[in-house]
Parts: sequence; structure tokens; C-alpha cells
Amino acid sequence: MPLSRPWGPDVTDIRVVEVVVTDAEGGVGHGFSWTPSIGGTAVQALLDTDLAPFAIGRPAQPTWWDDAWRHVHEAGGGGVTTIALAGLDLALWDLVGRRAGHGIPSLLGRRHETLEAYGSGVNLHYPLEELVAQARRWVDAGFRGVKVKVGRPDLAEDVERLTAVREIIGPDRDLMVDANQRWDLDRATAAVGAFEPVRIAWLEEPLRADDLAGHVELRRRTGVRVAVGENLHTEYRFREFLDAGAADVLQPNIVRVGGITPALRIAKAVQDAGAELAFHLLPELSAPLAFTLATPTRIEIVEDARLDELGALAAPSGLTLGAGRIGGGPAEGLGIRFR
Repeated sequence: MPLSRPWGPDVTDIRVVEVVVTDAEGGVGHGFSWTPSIGGTAVQALLDTDLAPFAIGRPAQPTWWDDAWRHVHEAGGGGVTTIALAGLDLALWDLVGRRAGHGIPSLLGRRHETLEAYGSGVNLHYPLEELVAQARRWVDAGFRGVKVKVGRPDLAEDVERLTAVREIIGPDRDLMVDANQRWDLDRATAAVGAFEPVRIAWLEEPLRADDLAGHVELRRRTGVRVAVGENLHTEYRFREFLDAGAADVLQPNIVRVGGITPALRIAKAVQDAGAELAFHLLPELSAPLAFTLATPTRIEIVEDARLDELGALAAPSGLTLGAGRIGGGPAEGLGIRFR
């Protein structure tokens, strides 16, 4: 699916592998695996050659996720394996919801009619004028928080850009920043100090996501609120970061962790630990799931990147977005059907 607003010169599209399951009575469930630009063919191959043969003949419900994960674990504990497994898990959840005549929120027990959303953009490559214009659009849309990419070669450029965004959004909105794993520990430490005047709400992925000790040390050095999780793929990794006190905000991506089944476990672990949960991307999945959780979460809305905005869906997802809040939800199952 081509991105109408590319995420960079090397990220101009999103790869989606649709997964369709059919039960013995002819019921059909639709799920999908997803990855930006890279790895889609590997995901497709894993589904075709390993997961589909494993799934055939099993109960048409998402109760055997752990068995499937063990089956593909030799190919990697997470990443391509969990992304592929998500397509199957989502399709099974969709089938269960459609059988019951419920969307995922009502199937799991809805607790929130609406949740706060925040404006987000993959905008490190934007000229300053375009970044400022995007910030104005977020303000006009009613978002109470916004997120900006950082990691320019010259730290002074990041400071200039964040200062301009802060001037547009005013003093009362949250300003989150995301370095997308670009820095080492010393560079991240310097950045936290340089960003103090603009008062960031969290610093996302300052280091390589695998660097548990580095994140612990960065929090010790600076006291900054660290966000991480979009590149953690299993509940074990999330628990390690929680137990080590490595992050304040945990951001599971529902597809990257393997679907709704493990995402629910991770969300519970994060909220039980008293950390902030902030699902990564894919509001078509994250919002319906977040509606069912005990503690409210914020939902990330990346400009011009929702599936309906990309023209990918055969029918509207049922979600509504206005005045900086997201509500609604699917009438049956996931509510996601591709054109």
C-alpha cells in the first residue's frame, strides 16, 4: 500500500499480508500481518509454508496461540515469526466476533466510549516549514498531545525544530519526541539536556530497542521519561524492561507482538506494573482493544497513515475521530476488510 505521505526516502509503502480463515461451518475470519516496507515476503512465506499447515484442523478460535508460537520459534523468538502469527491470530478473533455478532470491544467488554488520541508524524525529513504546518493541523484537530521525530545529524537542528513546534502547540499540550533508535547513550544524554527548554513528555526509542542496560542507565543519568516497545516482540521482553525499570511508557505494536492474544497479556502486565501503556500505530486495532482495558490509554494517530485514509478498506472501520478523541468501533469482529 503506497503511503500518501512517505515516512522517508526508503519507506514509501506498507506491506500487508491478508490472512483468511474458514471454519468447518463456512464461517470466515479476516486478519492481516503488517510491516513497513521490509519483510513482507518473509512473512508471507512463513504463513504459507509453516503456519497454514499447522493451523488446519485445529479449533477455529485463538486458544492455541502458544502452540503456534512454539511451532515457529525455531525461526526466531519474535519479529518475522510473531508478525506472521498475528495475521492468523487476528483472523481467528475476527471469526469469533462475527460468530457472536459482536465487535472486539463488546466481545471483550467495553469500558471506555472514547479515548484521547495524539497527533503523530514520521516527519524527520520534513523541512521546518512543513513540520510547523503539520503541528498547526494537529492543534486545529484538537489533539492535546503531539509527537515529533528527532535525530538530525546536528542536535541544534532538533532543538530548533522542537522549539518551533512548541511555539505552535502552546505550553499546555504534551510534546513527545521519537528518535527511532538513532543514538548511543552519550548522544541521548546530551539530547535530553538540550531538550529541557521545550519540556518533552517522553523520549521514545532513544537507543537500540534491545539495549536494556542502556535504557536503565539513561533514566538514571537524566530522569527523562523513556518510551519503548514498538520493537519488542514478546511478553518476556516487556517484562524484562518493566522489571529493570528501563522505561516509563511501554508501546506494544499489536501485529509485531503476535496479535490480540499476546497484546492483552502485555497490556495487563504493563498496567499492573503502574507503567503507561501506549499502543504503537494501527489505531484500527489498538483503539478497539484499548476500549476494553481498565486504565485509559492514549491512541496514536499518524497523519495520513490510517488504513481508511490509504484507501485500503472495503468499508469504514467504524471508528470515529474528532476533537482529539477516538470512539466508535467495529460492529462485528475486527471490522477490517481490505479492498
